[in-house]
Parts: sequence; C-alpha cells; structure tokens
Amino acid sequence: MFTLYHHPFSPSSRFVRLIIAEYGADFQEELVNPWERPQKLLLLNAAGTVPVLVENDGPALCGPGPILEYLDETRGYAVADRRLMPDHPEARAETRRLVEWALGKFDREVVGHMVRERIYKQAMPRSAGGGEPDSSALRVARANIHHHMKYFGYLVASRRWLSGDRLSFADFALAAELSCADYLGEVPWASEDNVKNWYARMKSRPSMRPMLSEKILGMPASQTYADLDF
Repeated sequence: MFTLYHHPFSPSSRFVRLIIAEYGADFQEELVNPWERPQKLLLLNAAGTVPVLVENDGPALCGPGPILEYLDETRGYAVADRRLMPDHPEARAETRRLVEWALGKFDREVVGHMVRERIYKQAMPRSAGGGEPDSSALRVARANIHHHMKYFGYLVASRRWLSGDRLSFADFALAAELSCADYLGEVPWASEDNVKNWYARMKSRPSMRPMLSEKILGMPASQTYADLDF
C-alpha cells in the first residue's frame, strides 16, 4: 500500500495521483500544506516539497521524477500495453523530456504562478507570504501560457499522443498542469483546438474523474473544468 503526501492542487502531486491510478495501485492520502513545512513532511523529505510517496515501510520517494521511475520499474511491466514508458530508448528520452517540460518549464513559467497566487496564497497566513495575488506574476503567466499552448498544439497535431504514438507519462504530466489552470479558468482553449481535443480525451479517462470533482472552498471551478464536452 502506498501513502501519498500531497496537496490536491499541486500539479506534480496530481501527476503522481494520475499515474498511480493508471497503474492500478492502491494508495492512501496524507494532505499537506507544503508552505507550513510540517515536521512529518520534513522527516520524509528535507526539501519540504510534495509529492512524497512511501510504499509500506520503504524509503520516501521524493518528487515526481523519482516517483515516476519507481512506479515504472515496479509496476510498468505488469500492465503490459498500458505501460506509460515506451520501450524504445529514443521514445523514452522524448517522454522524459516532455515530462520535464510540463512539470518543470511550464510550471515555472505559467501554472506554478497561477496556483501560488490564486490558490495557495488564499490559504497562507501573511507571515508565510499569503494575501492578495501578485498581479504582475499573473500577468506574466497569462502571457507565457500562449507560447506553451502553441508548442503543445504543434506536438499533438503531429502525433497521436503528446510524446508519440502511445499514451505516456508525458500526457499525464501536461494534463495535471492544465487541470489546475483550468480550474481557475486560465486556459485559453479557444486559441488551440488541437490541445483542447487532446485534453478532452485525457479528461475522459477514469483516473482523472476523482480530481475533476474536487473543489476549493469559496472558489468555484470554471465552467470547463469538469465538462467532458467543453
């Protein structure tokens, strides 16, 4: 049994929840506000970040990259054609590249700002940096998202899935990031039909249904968030 330490609107945590579900593994949740740096989290991960995954009494797996590799190495071969890491080395490299793009570059330049300013800061005390959203950070994120959407649109227009012919970890990394931005109504779907059509396929997967029902108290989701036919 896995225990996942996460925040429900941490994109990297959402990614891990999705791939655990895709691999059919059971897990229990420990909700964490990472800005509080609770002792139970620091004992597992000195960096104080989520996600952290623990299997039974094993060591803590910290961060989406190590968790991805662990799940693939321990569960991937058992799911046959549903494995989320391709077999060919070049395809594996491309999958890893796009996971890093989504959870790294896209998060740093776009979604991370949106989540921090519009979700995290509403729950954080002022002593920890909470308060009103930083309009300049949001303005930059809203400008940057268009460049990323064009690139993602190019990829899914020329491939069956984001990294190639097979559904992979890359698809779930991007879906996790977009789901957080979409909750906030921050995704310009009208500008990229190819990304919208790809995301509609992702939203229809059973692994995504639990998070599409999640809510933030006092902050309703956008109209497109849980709509499979958006």
